[in-house]
Amino acid sequence: MSFTLHGSGAGGGIAIGQAHLISSARLEVAHYAIAPEHIELEVMRFSVAVEHVRAELQALRRSVPASAPTELGAFLNLHLMILDDSTLSHAPRELIRSLHCNAEWALVAQMDHLVAQFEKIEDPYLRERKADVVQVVERVLKVLMAQPGRASGAPAHEESLIVVAHDLSPADMILFKQHQYAGFVTDLGGVTSHTAIVARSLNIPAIVGAHTARQMVREGELVIVDGVHGVLIVAPDELVLEEYKQRQRELELARQKLKRIRTTPATTRDGTAVDLHANIELPQDIEQVRESGATGVGLFRSEFLFLNRDDLPGEDEQFEAYRQVAQAMHGMPVTIRTLDLGADKTVNSSARSGPNPAMGLRAIRLCLAEPQMFLTQLRAILRASNYGKIRLLIPMLAHAHEIEQALAMIAQSKELLDEQNLPYDRGIQIGGMIEVPAAALALGVFVRKLDFLSIGTNDLIQYTLAIDRTDDSVSHLYNPLHPAVLHLIAHTIRTGARMRVPVAVCGEMAGDVTLTRLLLGFGLRQFSMHPANLLEIKQQVLRTDLAKLAQLANRILRVEDPEKAQQLLDKLNA
Repeated sequence: MSFTLHGSGAGGGIAIGQAHLISSARLEVAHYAIAPEHIELEVMRFSVAVEHVRAELQALRRSVPASAPTELGAFLNLHLMILDDSTLSHAPRELIRSLHCNAEWALVAQMDHLVAQFEKIEDPYLRERKADVVQVVERVLKVLMAQPGRASGAPAHEESLIVVAHDLSPADMILFKQHQYAGFVTDLGGVTSHTAIVARSLNIPAIVGAHTARQMVREGELVIVDGVHGVLIVAPDELVLEEYKQRQRELELARQKLKRIRTTPATTRDGTAVDLHANIELPQDIEQVRESGATGVGLFRSEFLFLNRDDLPGEDEQFEAYRQVAQAMHGMPVTIRTLDLGADKTVNSSARSGPNPAMGLRAIRLCLAEPQMFLTQLRAILRASNYGKIRLLIPMLAHAHEIEQALAMIAQSKELLDEQNLPYDRGIQIGGMIEVPAAALALGVFVRKLDFLSIGTNDLIQYTLAIDRTDDSVSHLYNPLHPAVLHLIAHTIRTGARMRVPVAVCGEMAGDVTLTRLLLGFGLRQFSMHPANLLEIKQQVLRTDLAKLAQLANRILRVEDPEKAQQLLDKLNA
């Protein structure tokens, strides 16, 4: 039976393919049926994996030297206890037998259940032990997925698959870069969550906040993902299927036409040049940047180098990543944002997120609290600056003392490099993110002490409107046209122009073609966005006459009703 679900479009375009269900936020774990005659073999496969991990942990415990801290032995004992818990060691067997499912899926389903129980615990120390549960499960999964006798049934041909999951983390989304999935759908998430942001960087159709998709869609079912309108159509009939195939062809034709302006300079009709830069997460994204015709990297989210691993990348590893990007851009600017870990992006070594991660120890706050980690990154960035035009960007600044401390640590990093006679760009530009309302309202210290500013509209809107941008239950309140938001953005752009400090916008607003003319009317001359959006923004710039924008942009600023602002914006874009 055909039915439709609605969510929020997180990646443009249309994808048609078979649903591939993910049991949790782990791309590696598929959900597929086991033939009745193979059920006991699957149970045995699970039992063998558990025994393998038990032997592995016991061997590790025996190898702990007497001089080692007592916490190490306690850690291994805890993991053995978790492994022996019936929820993980016995319940998956019953799931395999009753649901005829594969062992990996049964194990992760039980992990989700156990983690949910931990999250209800009030004691913060005990609540954080859910991380140990996940680590034990990952050990068993690693063994299961390496077994030569693994049951066949996992889907192939990734390019025709639509991943359907309850939720996906930013780290999971980075794993998408290693796959060729046609699209994805999640029950949770908002349009400006980091999961959705990375989805857009992949340029694949996606929907977040579909609520019941994971429950209602079956493995292998034909689905249509309309990432433009946020519509998921399950088991479409022939007429609907043909209609969406035609829309797919039209979107692809429009995309191909846009490529004609790839090398055209981004100038308005009246001859004003506009810089269009690209946002990236990893060095391999540079190929997409070059294909887009971007004239620089306006935001390198360096924290993604730290995800999907148990350790922190060292100075040399980071240096090589930054140098690779700088050299690939052949002298064009590369703006590297220092670590913005915290909130929904954490690593084991810095998981000090607190009860309210978005407001807690994240970004520059975390870096200043972990000076060795910060110095390591600063040294790597400075060393890489010898190989290209690198700029350094500090996230989530709100206080003068944060600027002072960050600048002091940059100076310290330079001194350390000087002592080793390691070259770097001594004139490297240092910038600050404007993503906290306090920063936008107290720009004086920013324009006096920094070389450039970059407005992170995603967090600026989140903090101004007190809306968790990862929570789809309040996503309808997330409005870039709220008068408070527009005033902060316009004020920042105009103050920068008056003080001759360059200002860019690197948040999702920069890649929204409906807002391009409004931002130009505010005086913005540098945009940074996902490479997939760049040509559409360039086309809007090429069609724009700046002389006609300023008056209408000022009228929008004076409007208190967002609906009226939307009407004026439509007029601006007509």
